[in-house]
Amino acid sequence: MQIDFGGNILLLGCGSISLCLQPLLLKHINMDFSRLTIMDFEDLRDTILDTLAAGANYVQKQITPDNLAQVLGQYLKAGDLLIDLAWNIDCGEIVQWCHDNNVLYINTSVELWDPYTDAAHTPPAERTLYVRHMALRKRKASWAEAGPTAVVEHGANPGLVSHWTKVALEDISKAILDRNMAGPVQGPLEAALADADFARLAMLTGTKVIHISERDTQISKRPKEVGEFVNTWSIEGFREEGIAPAEMGWGTHERRLPPGAHIHSYGPGNQICLSQMGMNTWVRSWIPMGEIIGMVIRHGEAFTISDHLTVWEDGIPIYRPTVHYAYLPTDAAIASLHELKMSNYELQTRQRIMDDDIVDGKDELGVLLLGHLLNGWWVGSQLDIHETRQLVPHQNATTLQVAASVLGAIAWMLRNPNRGLCVPDDLPHHEILAVANPYLGPCPSLQTDWTPLKNRFDPFARYGKRVPLEDDMWQFETFLAF
Repeated sequence: MQIDFGGNILLLGCGSISLCLQPLLLKHINMDFSRLTIMDFEDLRDTILDTLAAGANYVQKQITPDNLAQVLGQYLKAGDLLIDLAWNIDCGEIVQWCHDNNVLYINTSVELWDPYTDAAHTPPAERTLYVRHMALRKRKASWAEAGPTAVVEHGANPGLVSHWTKVALEDISKAILDRNMAGPVQGPLEAALADADFARLAMLTGTKVIHISERDTQISKRPKEVGEFVNTWSIEGFREEGIAPAEMGWGTHERRLPPGAHIHSYGPGNQICLSQMGMNTWVRSWIPMGEIIGMVIRHGEAFTISDHLTVWEDGIPIYRPTVHYAYLPTDAAIASLHELKMSNYELQTRQRIMDDDIVDGKDELGVLLLGHLLNGWWVGSQLDIHETRQLVPHQNATTLQVAASVLGAIAWMLRNPNRGLCVPDDLPHHEILAVANPYLGPCPSLQTDWTPLKNRFDPFARYGKRVPLEDDMWQFETFLAF
């Protein structure tokens, strides 16, 4: 894939995702790279020598609430592209600036200037991504016209997982029809498939739960040391997500709210949150590698997927699946999180992102759709470190999955520059995946017979504990591991 671009590109951030994206930009974007500027508040020039050799510029500067407009205006004009891979820059403000100045914009997460402001005295429901998305919707509603394309939250997850969900729904529906299992819904299912009506497909197939299920097995030749946080991607970003409230799209099939649940009284009401950290909320899930126990870390796809798959009738949601993350990071990251807990969530002073020290492993990331006529179905990426290094040297599987997704979205944006504010679910999934897939390793779409009750071992279940019933198979509480 090659795409011509005659404007300027400002890339904010020179962290792990940016380092992985830059070689992809050099390979796939036909432009004068003297028009590419990398900006970070640290001097990291020595990490991007190839990018600088291609003609790109490096600026050491930090974007703040006071200088945002002045700095962006210095490097960007109408028709240019802003790639925001920094953290703690208010998404609403930077999207508004791009809208007002006709600049294309993409990021991988919806950020605030300071996500920790008065966190101890802020109710859980007000600390959610739901609130951030509602603020973006309000801002979008105030615009007289759609304006330049701005794609928010388009990494691996959120991002690719929205496209894989559509692939899974298509494949499940086709398999049901091919096996003559549709019964009375055959006609409506065929119509929904022809119309690409994914909310109807989810409802008609009987999909009740969608896990973004991930296990990262990459291992380093250098063991984690005491007082060190080791991860395969942004450590500060992981900490912010991890200590935030667990958050999930809440399905219409759910019978009981879990303890500590908070609901939202405005907007689509498609999410709940819990008054406990996502990193301390563990659920059973599954990937092709096998069963996992992962964390319900808050992620934007839980909002956008559950929202886009809601079926409304007369203003009432008659169908919606439960959607949330089930994340099992590397062994080194698990040990780092445990140490973080023991220090009362004060981040370790020494931090390391694994790259050339990785000796083996892969990041198996995908979507697991459960409760439908075929029980379970998984679609995702099984990218290992060895293929990663063949594709983009000195990077890891986790960052390449994100960078490939950003590249796919950029290619679409440059062809569609006037679509206004978009989330991944608004984009054409086959078009995005056609660009990203060459960098994602094996991407299977397969059926599974796994359930949260399969192979369940609890020797104390008979002694005063509630045992999940078959009828409760797809209830959120049945997935809870602890």
